[in-house]
Order: sequence, then structure tokens, then C-alpha cells
Amino acid sequence: MATQLPKSVVPAKAGTHCSAARVLGRWIPAFAGMTVLLVLLLAALFSKAEAAERASDRQILHVLDRLAFGPTAADVRHIKAIGIDRYIAEQLEPESIPEPSGLTERLSGLETLKLDPVQLFAEYGPLRATDGATPTPEDQKARRQRSRLILEQAQAARVWRALYSPRQLQEVMVDFWYNHFNVFAGKGLDRLWIGAYEEAIRRHVLGKFRDLLGATSHHPAMLVYLDNVQNAAPGSKGLNGREAGINENYARELIELHTLGADGGYTQDDVVALSRILTGWSLVRPNALPEKGSGFRFYPARHDNGGKHFLGHDIAGNGEAEGEAALDLLAKSPATARHLAAKLAQYFVADQPPSALVDRLAARFIETDGDIKSVLQALFASREFRESSAAKYKSPYRFVLSAARAAGVTGDNPKPLLGAMARLGQPLYRCATPDGYRDSEAAWLSPDASLLRVNFATALAGGKLPIAEGAEPVGAASLLATLGSGLSGKTRAAVAKAPAELQAALMLGSPDFMRR
Repeated sequence: MATQLPKSVVPAKAGTHCSAARVLGRWIPAFAGMTVLLVLLLAALFSKAEAAERASDRQILHVLDRLAFGPTAADVRHIKAIGIDRYIAEQLEPESIPEPSGLTERLSGLETLKLDPVQLFAEYGPLRATDGATPTPEDQKARRQRSRLILEQAQAARVWRALYSPRQLQEVMVDFWYNHFNVFAGKGLDRLWIGAYEEAIRRHVLGKFRDLLGATSHHPAMLVYLDNVQNAAPGSKGLNGREAGINENYARELIELHTLGADGGYTQDDVVALSRILTGWSLVRPNALPEKGSGFRFYPARHDNGGKHFLGHDIAGNGEAEGEAALDLLAKSPATARHLAAKLAQYFVADQPPSALVDRLAARFIETDGDIKSVLQALFASREFRESSAAKYKSPYRFVLSAARAAGVTGDNPKPLLGAMARLGQPLYRCATPDGYRDSEAAWLSPDASLLRVNFATALAGGKLPIAEGAEPVGAASLLATLGSGLSGKTRAAVAKAPAELQAALMLGSPDFMRR
């Protein structure tokens, strides 16, 4: 089943926390979490300057905390064998990295990820009358329940890839770009297309930004989520046969969130112009479905064919081509370059990234016509990136995944991890607002959230999460070997003095581990 929150719990928008959320099920002993938290707080209170560690070991962990979802013992060994620079180059070419057979076998069993948007609608969408027979409410309810499989399989695929794929940077960028082009799984028919939408994003995460922008702007998940299916020339008929009109939702977020940014120099007139340009961008009619396809359809009869003035450019009436021209302008804008450079620098370097780094990344974006891989190469080669170790606080998503990876978790049941993310305030595919989850310390750090994290670390370390049958406690010695250079002297001293059964939990619940 897809991860469900208790009805009394509202998923936290970034910046708030599920303080009312229950502790992670009966298999988390709250008293153990409190014990671990007290030890960690005492260690933090008396922390002093650390003895110097080998810079190379710390840098390896730093790279794995940024380009990957945290270190595993195998990844640390791999980087020690080939070097940091070669590892970064390797990650920037994910197609050159073979996927393990265990992962491909897991993914091959997820049938809904093999279907395109049209096939998903035909197979799992609302039932339609056939031969004059109208589906009963019970039939429609059963159909909706069956469609939950799509979200379950999308969530499983995301978690399994993040845990087990050696193409870690690709998976990190899927998370980054999905959040940038956020779509809420709970909006209308988007429950049918979440997996397909993420696959459309995955194909372009290290490619050209214009291609990524085009993939999201034509996808039914985005067109439904931000209401462009309702956007039509005044007086024209909508898909439901009723008279429609201009809907500015998608145009506004396309400018403000996806491209130029809130301070990108656009005006309300530009929003209106783009809304008019995008009239007629919609979906195929349910009664005229092809056998397969993206589901996108341009309707000339619903398009505003008048001339428009957008971002200082006159755009003559030219049907669907007007939208492509507008996307070109947005993708090439210096404001877009700077907006994306700032978001990438915030994600990979610091909550308040150095302006000089943002300037260089924006320049690289413009020089390469929006080549994402080239921008990342410049970012990872920068002094600011190399010197930013532990400057970031992990989001719940990253915390849960990095703990599972460090602990060497293997198993086929992602639900305990998905449940932990939800209770920590970041349910996967469940951010309702188009700006996505924030990636900052201010958004996620609070006393209540810290206690929930420690409780999760305690359950995971104790082998209490039903991720796999016969789960055993995490070995403290192997965990220390993986994380040692990233832990403070005080944390290591606290671990050494703690009972053996709490040592792994102390490491995974430590303030050091919550940073990246």
C-alpha cells in the first residue's frame, strides 16, 4: 500500500513539522530514543575543537553526502580505490555505470512503471460507460483502489534506486528536479501519472534544461496539477463541454518557480501573455484515447490566436508553436540561469550560497545553453563546494535514506522508510504546493523533529524496522568504520562509553550524522 498518514496528521509543508505525528509505530521504544538523545545532547554541550582527521577521508564522506544519499561501506572503498575526481566524473556519466542485477530485478516487477500516461489512464483511470451500461459507484471505488498501485510502485522504485543504485548522482538529481517541478500526487488524476512523470524527468536530469522544461510542460501530470487543462481562450469550450476561459496558474508558476524566479523581472502582463500563449495545451479526450502516448494534445479551437507581447518580445498568433517559442525565451533568459544556479548552489553547497559561486554557475549555464552536466561539473570543481563539508542539514528524505545506506540495509519492503519520511514531515510525492519542499536547516530543524529522528535511528539500528525478514541490529563496528571520519571526537567518545546495543543508534542519531 502507498504510505498513508493518520487522518489527524497534516503532512508538514517545508518549514513546519508533524509535531502531532505518532512515533514510528510500536516497534520504536520512546524511552530508548530519549536515552540516545540525552547522550547526544551532553556530547554536544561539551564539544571542543576536534583533532585533525585525514582530509581525504572527510572529503570522501563529503562527496558522498552531496553527490549521493550518504556513504555506504562499498562506496567509501570505491572512492578510495579510484579517487574523488574520477568518482565525480563517473557519476556525471550514469549510463557508463552498470546497475546491479538485484535492483533491475526489483524494478522489473513494477508493471505500472512500464506504462505511458495514455496506457495508465486506460488501465487505471475512471471507468466509462460502455454499451450503454454506466459503472456503479462500487465499480468506480474498486477502480480507484486499484489505481493506488501506481503510487505504491513509484514510491518503491524511488526508494530502491536511492538505496541500491550506484548511479547516485542521477538519483540525487531526480529528487532535485522533481522537487523543482513539483506535482502533488493527491491532485485529481495525477495519482495515475506520478511514476510516468518522474520517468519523464529522469531522462533529462543531466541533460539540457530546455529539454527538461519541455518534458514537464507537456506532461499530463503538470497540466492537471497547475490547471492548464482549464486554460482556454475566452468563449471557447473546455473538455467538459462548458465554456472556458483564461487560467493563469501554470503560466505564473512556470515563470516564478520553474524558470525566471520570483525576482526575475517579469510583470503581471507577462503572466497574462504566457497564459494566453498556453491556451489549448491540454490532454487527449477520454473518449478518443490512442493506444499509447504522452496524453498531450493541442486544441486549436481553444487557443487564443491573437498577438502577444511576452518578456519584451512580440509573438504572433501561431498555434502550438507560440508555446515552444515562449519556452525557448524562458530557458535562455539570464534570470533563469541565475535562479537555477542559486538553487543548485543551495542544494549542494549551503543554505545561503556564495554569490560569486552563483554568478559563475549562471555564466556556465548561459555558455553551455543550459547544459546541466556542465553546470554541475563547475560546481563540483569549485572551492566553495570542496570547503562546505557539513554545511547542510539533511532533509527528512535524505536523513532516512542516508541512515539506511550507512546501516547497510537490504530488503524489499520500503514502507517503514516511507512512513518515517512522512512522519518527519516529508511524505514522498505529497507536497501539495508547487514550490516543493524547502531544502534548508530552518525548514527542518526543531526539537520535536530531532526526537523523531533519534527514535527512527534507534529503531533502525536495533533491527526493529520490518524492511526485510529477519532484520538484525546494525553492527556498531562496521558503521563506525564507514562514518568515523565524519563523527566528532565527542560523539565517538560517547559511542565508546555507551552500551553496545545503543552504539549504532548514537551514531545514526548524532548531530554530526544529521548534517551533510
